[in-house]
Amino acid sequence: MRRLEGFQKGVDLGGWLSQGKYDKEHLDTFITEKDIERIASWGLDHVRVPVDFENIETEAGEERPEGYVYLDHCISWCRKYGLNMVLDLHKTCGYIFDDLEYSADFFTSKPLQDRFIRLWERLAERYAKDSDIVMFELLNEIVRFDVAETWNEIALRCIRTIRSYAPTAKILYGGVGYNAVSAIKLLLPPTDENIVYNFHCYEPLIFTHQSAYWVDSMPQDYHIGYPDSVDKYMEETKRIAGAMTGVFADPDKKIRSLDPEFFMDLFQEAVEVAEKYDIPLYCGEYGVIDRAPGPDTVRWFADIHAAFEHYGIGRAVWTYKQLDFGLIDDHYKPILPQLIKLL
Repeated sequence: MRRLEGFQKGVDLGGWLSQGKYDKEHLDTFITEKDIERIASWGLDHVRVPVDFENIETEAGEERPEGYVYLDHCISWCRKYGLNMVLDLHKTCGYIFDDLEYSADFFTSKPLQDRFIRLWERLAERYAKDSDIVMFELLNEIVRFDVAETWNEIALRCIRTIRSYAPTAKILYGGVGYNAVSAIKLLLPPTDENIVYNFHCYEPLIFTHQSAYWVDSMPQDYHIGYPDSVDKYMEETKRIAGAMTGVFADPDKKIRSLDPEFFMDLFQEAVEVAEKYDIPLYCGEYGVIDRAPGPDTVRWFADIHAAFEHYGIGRAVWTYKQLDFGLIDDHYKPILPQLIKLL
């Protein structure tokens, strides 16, 4: 499978321009040049920068020039320290992955879809000059499986718009089911050689999201080790409604063990699709919540790392700081040197 050169090992900057405060103090201090320098010192080759539309658009859909300053700074810092960057539109007007009510109309509303396209037109026009280091990610985590066809149509329209400004920029295109790896096969064939198929991986969910307050039916004191028996993981998954969305909830998947082979099997179908079209695969998010035991977290990272390396899949770990997954936060300090080697 073709490798995504320059985007093999990265880290997300969640909580800065997305899923965080929109005030100037937060935006000025949450991520600074020192953070980009530190990330580069780890031997990584890129950062993924999630962006909410509120930071770069007014409520009426007009451009907010002051919001673009932070993206401009990040690109400048990346150039200084030899990193590439993924510009990820994490939230657009009318759609965000974690609010289904807010997002209910996006796939039937032409005005919302038109606004999404206009936003990407602005982004592409502004950052086409930086497409040597910046990859464009259309939209984070389409949730519903029943909008796969509609999403493909919107994505194709968006890709064509971007191409009118940035003909050779890399464009990340992910599927439904929270960007599930199993949804790669539902994506349209690539329109050119610079399309990259995108997925996220938090499998097994009951391990990576143990005790997560936002997972339906997840006990706040729930813990499970990694690895453990497949039978135990199957039974535990059935007890937690919010975990019944991943591979352990799929009766067609024959899980043999929890080890590197688990992830290799999980990615195999997507790899075959990517090989068919001779395009790269990229995993824009993966990681373990800061409530999981440190040694088990290291073992999980070692196993998924082995699969990424085996297939040559580029990736960015979620996330650099805070948001319950922050690598540089206190929970990870004892194991951070080990994790850095496994990114």
